[in-house]
Amino acid sequence: MGVFWRFGEVHLLSDQSHVTNRLAQFVAGSQWETIPSEVRREGVRGLLNFVGCALGGAQDEAMGIAVKVLTPFFGPPQGIVIGRGDRPDALNAAFLNAVSANVLEYDDTHLGTVMHPAAAVAPGLFALAGLRPVSGRELLQAFILGVEISCRVGLGVMPTHYRRGWHITATCGIFGAALGHAATQSASLVESIGSMAKSLGVGNAAKNGLAAALFAEGGFSGPESPIEGRYGFAAVTSDSADLARIADGIGQHWEVLKNAYKPYPCGVVLFPVIDACLELGARLAPETEAIDRVVVRGHPLMRERTDRPNVETGRDARVSLQHTVAAAFRFAAAGLAQYEDDCVADPAVRALRARVVFEEDPDAPVESATVTLYLADGTEQSEYIRHGRGTPGRPMSDAELDSKVRELAAYGAPFVDAAGLIAAVRGIEGEVDPTRLMRLTVPA
Repeated sequence: MGVFWRFGEVHLLSDQSHVTNRLAQFVAGSQWETIPSEVRREGVRGLLNFVGCALGGAQDEAMGIAVKVLTPFFGPPQGIVIGRGDRPDALNAAFLNAVSANVLEYDDTHLGTVMHPAAAVAPGLFALAGLRPVSGRELLQAFILGVEISCRVGLGVMPTHYRRGWHITATCGIFGAALGHAATQSASLVESIGSMAKSLGVGNAAKNGLAAALFAEGGFSGPESPIEGRYGFAAVTSDSADLARIADGIGQHWEVLKNAYKPYPCGVVLFPVIDACLELGARLAPETEAIDRVVVRGHPLMRERTDRPNVETGRDARVSLQHTVAAAFRFAAAGLAQYEDDCVADPAVRALRARVVFEEDPDAPVESATVTLYLADGTEQSEYIRHGRGTPGRPMSDAELDSKVRELAAYGAPFVDAAGLIAAVRGIEGEVDPTRLMRLTVPA
């Protein structure tokens, strides 16, 4: 099946009543008026977080390399690279803005799948808005629908999809733009996490998703059952595919409401660990050399994603439990500075991370953790965090999200009027031309 949706218009190329068709019918029948107000609000927050993350990553080394490599192949100036001002064609704009939004490990996270949907969905929409007249409300609706579809496809193939080694942000994020052609272009590996290559997969999800949608619009045919077929996406990429999770309750339960906005630039499973370390540090104020060991107990996914004791770069440290714990106790913080190369090389941090131990608890919720601190004088104290900061159980307030965007703008694009940009994104529902928001992210 080939399916293409564009800002309120959907083309169905088959009437097969399968999972793929149910998703397509949902998108086709979507009306702005039927989207609950809390879902619209979360969609705005998701777009704002995306823009902030892209600003923060705009000057990252990986972005500089990507722009340098791709510039000779830019087509007509159709899009804008957030925080930089480069004017590539729409497909390359989608790619680069996705890389920028993902590269700092600061983007949103859907807890049910541990994917980062906005970086894969939003860039293609902004790129397409530069080619065709579209209102801010239409872009916001398309973003909400894209996040919903990509997260639901992810739910249908977890947990073994990730355990097989698929990087779900890229593999399922692409479904936020199209269905039929997306399935055959979906790829990225967990092995790339901690390197620049991880963001290449996310960039390709945005770029290939937009291309897939345009191919479908042009009449390029695709498989009838790209998701649920015998050799479809679900069967090929998962040992635990549950097709019922993909479409059941669609339109009644919205996945964007389960999205988390990161208060720390690292893997989401580390949030409760950081919260616990900061609480213990504030209570005991231990010197790092006085810490005998730190025991972290949490969900097995924490080991899968972050058991990396021997990191050498800030990029790799963003998904390292051992570095994160050591840096949090050493500096009483877990911000952008704690994931720079200088912090990774800090002798006290390197020494302490060797004394961090992880214990699995299969019954622990993925957004929880217990940290026990053992000091050389015999002191032993534990801190349990049920919901990490930023997760739906302990969500960021609007003020906290605005503060994060200001921090990221100052870090990667200090020339931006952050207050004006935040106001513009928050008012996107009434925006006549959403590309105006993109122009606010670049030098005058």
